[in-house]
Amino acid sequence: MKRKRLIIGVMLAVMCAWSVAAPNVRAAEPIVIGVATSLGFLEGKESIKAVQMAVDEINAAGGVKVGAGTRPFKVESIDLRDAAPGVPVPEALLGLEKIILEKKPTALMVGPFRSEALIAGMDIIAKYKVPLLGTIAMAPGSEKKIKEEPQKYKYVFRTCLNAVHLVKFLSGTMGAINKQFGFNKVYVMTQDVAWARATADLVKKLYFDKSGWTVLGMESYPTGTSDFSSALMKARAQGAQVIMPVFDMPQSGTLVKQWNTMKVPAIMAGFISPLAGSEAWKIFDGKIGGVLNTTFELGSAMAASKLPASTNFMQKYQKKYGQEIQAGHGPAPSYESVYILKEAIERTGSLDPDAIVAGLEKTDRQGVMGRIRYDAGHQAVYGFDPAETGVSLVSQWTDSGKRIVVFPDSLAENAIQLPTGLKSAK
Repeated sequence: MKRKRLIIGVMLAVMCAWSVAAPNVRAAEPIVIGVATSLGFLEGKESIKAVQMAVDEINAAGGVKVGAGTRPFKVESIDLRDAAPGVPVPEALLGLEKIILEKKPTALMVGPFRSEALIAGMDIIAKYKVPLLGTIAMAPGSEKKIKEEPQKYKYVFRTCLNAVHLVKFLSGTMGAINKQFGFNKVYVMTQDVAWARATADLVKKLYFDKSGWTVLGMESYPTGTSDFSSALMKARAQGAQVIMPVFDMPQSGTLVKQWNTMKVPAIMAGFISPLAGSEAWKIFDGKIGGVLNTTFELGSAMAASKLPASTNFMQKYQKKYGQEIQAGHGPAPSYESVYILKEAIERTGSLDPDAIVAGLEKTDRQGVMGRIRYDAGHQAVYGFDPAETGVSLVSQWTDSGKRIVVFPDSLAENAIQLPTGLKSAK
């Protein structure tokens, strides 16, 4: 009888303890972050890893404070495939809606790769009221929609660089080249996608046309193109002093190899995604010396010694995953976006999407890319001073396979050098 009473007593104690603990167990249910992007491409692969790294750090430190409790983050993902040649936008939108309906994320990270998919997907995001912190798609059309209908589209934010801010960095680089060497003849080559075309058009309109440059040609290439020799021959025949490429497709590295092999007497300066990371020297057989390449966000593929937070981020990534970041666009803002979301939730004490949006709009964070704040179009502000804005950087590959920061002045380690055999016009 005593044994039976003891067993009953233990059972009652356990039940009592469970009833007390149950609210805390429920409170510990994870906050789901949905990563929806082109996971088969470098920027997508490394961006989701950066998201996971931030989530692991936050969870290890105790999670996210939501009111009186704390909850961990959890990452769910889906491959939108929107960066792949031939994949129509509607297919990507199906994936975006699928992760929202099936995984019920509190917020989305990274987002569509192509701006065409992002802009079309804004209606889905508005329908389900799921905040998105985008870190890859760049066309400013999304900001225009937010400003025109702020209540409907307020859930979309962009932490990465956009095409307008990229124009500032490309223009600044061209200005530095002109000042140092007197060059003012350029041939422009872009990928035939919205953000790249918009970037090239704006550099022409806002810088080249106003600064006395001669634009000898502007050519766009479908995603997947791997032969650029005809345009390079035109650039050489017309006396181009600068070639400005704007590409994010893997095949675009071939452009630089052909430029090197053909010995085109023009400095290559712009953005080519495959050249961003440290492995590019090996991948392209050391035939990229002299090229100037833009890293869209400080900490994506390259750090700057003058901003230790960027170096620390890259070192942590390498330690966790056993390799360096190779994508010059996406990973750093993806990492920062998780912390921005955490701070927004803790700022408002709520997981309500409208409350999170209000919290995101108050973001003011010093991080891997510099100071992060959002403007009226929910675009993170970029400039040349990391104490005041997010920052990109321009580096130059040396003939020995190193990358040296050459722009902006706040981060520069050396001046721009002319490739071997190319003479200044001054």
